[in-house]
Amino acid sequence: MSEDLADALDAEETTQRNGLLMIASENHVSPAVMAAQGSVLTNRNALGYPDDRLYPASQDIDTVEQLAIDYAKELWGADHVNVQPHSGSLANLAVYLAVLEPNDRILALDPIDGGHITHGDTRHISGKQHETEFYHANPETGRVDYDDLQTRAEEFDPDLIISGYSAYPREVNWERVQAAADAVDAYHLADIAHLSGLIAADQLASPVGIADFATGSTYKTIRAGRGGVILCDEMYADAIDAAVFPGSQGGAAMPMIAGKAAGFAEALTPEFDSYAEQLVTNARTLAQTLAERGIHVVSGGTDTHIVLIDLRQSHPDLTGSEAEAKLEAAGIYVTKATVPGETRPNEASGIRIGTPALTSRGFEEEEMKKVAELINHVLNDDDLENVQTEIAVLCEENPLDE
Repeated sequence: MSEDLADALDAEETTQRNGLLMIASENHVSPAVMAAQGSVLTNRNALGYPDDRLYPASQDIDTVEQLAIDYAKELWGADHVNVQPHSGSLANLAVYLAVLEPNDRILALDPIDGGHITHGDTRHISGKQHETEFYHANPETGRVDYDDLQTRAEEFDPDLIISGYSAYPREVNWERVQAAADAVDAYHLADIAHLSGLIAADQLASPVGIADFATGSTYKTIRAGRGGVILCDEMYADAIDAAVFPGSQGGAAMPMIAGKAAGFAEALTPEFDSYAEQLVTNARTLAQTLAERGIHVVSGGTDTHIVLIDLRQSHPDLTGSEAEAKLEAAGIYVTKATVPGETRPNEASGIRIGTPALTSRGFEEEEMKKVAELINHVLNDDDLENVQTEIAVLCEENPLDE
């Protein structure tokens, strides 16, 4: 390894060890997941599926992928699972390729209200290939407006309706979305990229068996190897598999699939259930403490690992971009986010805060209260020297796994 590369990796490890990683889409994986992702599988090119590879000597590769599939079926109760998508975004793309034709219609939550760019936004291929209409979150309540969804579905007549979001702190009513899809004879895709671990641990209701498809990334709340996954009924299995390979990808990224298998196996344990429960408790504690300090929490709280903050009331002169930068300088890593009723879409009026990584480090309610106080201090440019000291203490008391 080059010295420059080694230095960069060491610096990144220092950043993670000595800072508070609160980016909602990130987490700290176990040593077992890291070992699987850095294994000898990186030497192989796995074209095809278990028992149907294009290259010889693939029996052990087949075992690894089948384990990931079997664990995923047990976790989420799906009839069919594809673990080959290189990302949640490519998992979504595979569903579009499997069931939509060019110029078919997609109905999804507006990205400004917490939807995702891969859900038909014109900046993404899904929005270039398909006609998209957006439904919205109510700017007063911060919650998805299911009446608006139903009305827009009836008026727009989409071929696919998407639920599951990127910056939405509340549980999704999968049945309500499915009813809207049934009324217009549309497919229903539930994107559980953020919620997969919470659903696996029964902290949230599952869309599996309700929606036609569920897609997700595998490194957020599920805390497994990097990549994506698709869950569906058996009737869609052939179309989904063909859309992934050879439709949109080449060889499977076997080190990542091994990491998925390792993480999924961990998620089947009672310890993971406790982790997921603590993850939600931590988010609620964080939201409540911030609200007590006069910071506006979108929707009044959270059901998930996400706390969405609207700065316009408490800090009207501070944009989401500026808040993100201030917190980063202090060693607290969050992301800027647009909010329902957004008035500053370019700079954003909010920040999205997540609890997966700190929960993986062992943070519980008392630590989360301290973290909320630190965030409040930084946003108010108050007692910044003590903030640095407190972060160092929290990280020392809750070290990363070796």
